[in-house]
Amino acid sequence: MLRLELYKIFRRPRTYISFLIMTAVTFLIQLAMYVDGKSFVSFAMQGVGEQFDISGNILNGYLVTYLVLQSLLIHIPLLVALVAGDVLAGEANMGTMRLLLTKPVSRTGLVLVKYTASLFYALLLLVWLAIVGLGLSVLLFGTGDMINMKSDAFIMLLKDDIIWRYSLAFAFAALAMATVAALSVFLSVFGDNSIGPIIGSMGIIVVLTIFSNLEIPLFNAIKPYLFTTHMVAWKGFFDAPVPYDAIMQSVAVLVVYIVLFFVATIIVFNKKDIQS
Repeated sequence: MLRLELYKIFRRPRTYISFLIMTAVTFLIQLAMYVDGKSFVSFAMQGVGEQFDISGNILNGYLVTYLVLQSLLIHIPLLVALVAGDVLAGEANMGTMRLLLTKPVSRTGLVLVKYTASLFYALLLLVWLAIVGLGLSVLLFGTGDMINMKSDAFIMLLKDDIIWRYSLAFAFAALAMATVAALSVFLSVFGDNSIGPIIGSMGIIVVLTIFSNLEIPLFNAIKPYLFTTHMVAWKGFFDAPVPYDAIMQSVAVLVVYIVLFFVATIIVFNKKDIQS
């Protein structure tokens, strides 16, 4: 059944729209940095250059990849919702849900298969991002020490101390995408067509992301409980020292959300009266 679900996902043309969008944005960022990257780095470091003597290949693939991740890891959840929000609602829309339930698999097993297929798609998106984002950036710009330019500080990371950070950052991003997939599958169980769950997932992510980024006392009280607040914790791997306690707290919050969404999906789906 998992092979069947993956076939359903990857036979749809809209599945590949996500890969095209991600590739196009990555190429545009790489092109911009290739053309004007030196000016960008000089402007960003104009205050630092007066106090420190920095030499070497500052505009390298590691820095460009970080810029790509900052731009895309905020929007990839919307691309995940585009597919995950359709896995159950799409069956209801086509009138194939009752036929699907005649297979020798429980409703809980069906939810698990649907979620696993959505998660596979999300992980494939991240693998492709690693190829075009990190791999191609390194080929175009080379390697070197990386400067993480934050709003209130800059962090110098040595060349040999970077790859493991990207590995953990992508692993954390996979957990964040698993959370989004769980949310989308949960909303999908309520829909009779895919439009509602997809738009609903995107809307929730956008609204909660706004709440997570607004510095307003009212929202500061709820920020620690929003999964969107913790989805950006991958940036901590590029701090020195790495705030492992904060990252593990974010991991725990995301895991709790995944379990809650998944269990809620099973409960609702098992009680749902399948009409078609």
